[in-house]
Amino acid sequence: MKKHLFLAITSLFFLGCSNSENSNKNPYLPNYSFSVDINLNLPTYSTLKYVSNAVYYPNAGVRGLIIFNTNGNSYNAFDAACPNQDLSDCSTMTIKGINALCACDKKEYNLFTGQGGMPYPLKQYRVEVKGDIIRIYN
Repeated sequence: MKKHLFLAITSLFFLGCSNSENSNKNPYLPNYSFSVDINLNLPTYSTLKYVSNAVYYPNAGVRGLIIFNTNGNSYNAFDAACPNQDLSDCSTMTIKGINALCACDKKEYNLFTGQGGMPYPLKQYRVEVKGDIIRIYN
């Protein structure tokens, strides 16, 4: 009896596990591998030293990156492609304060969370901070 109870409890642990490999899948946006280093000492990116500031970086991801300072030493990096639109002339997002705006459907996405009340949130990338260098990669 104890073996059956142990087996039942153990199997619950395995059923609760999930593969996070597919957690960033979006049918509208392809996956590209890249690695970018952003130097906060350069004038173009120096505003990222301050909380709630964002910059657009055009040379990575699907349609560029939106990099956002969340609390001083922590950053979010999202793809600038509208996450709920097919790629088109209007599907590159723009920064609007603490939100990103999709020109196609006028939907806004929060840069703290990536959420926008739509089926897919912003496509988020990994971020490492090493001093004044921010590394963003997929």
